[in-house]
Amino acid sequence: MQKLLIITGVVIIVAGIAWPWLSKLPVGRLPGDIIIDRPGMKVFFPITTMVVVSVLISLILWLLRK
Repeated sequence: MQKLLIITGVVIIVAGIAWPWLSKLPVGRLPGDIIIDRPGMKVFFPITTMVVVSVLISLILWLLRK
């Protein structure tokens, strides 16, 4: 558990430091993400983005278990 918390903390710190570069990536604007933009209402469903994030997290956790 300690190792997982330390790794999670390091990943969060690295993501925070790299945020200016990470925010320029097209994540969140992928094909398959649904955006409903009407006057007075904007709804965003990041379906494809969440699938990609889920696969990446699963891959990272799988690699850490080995």
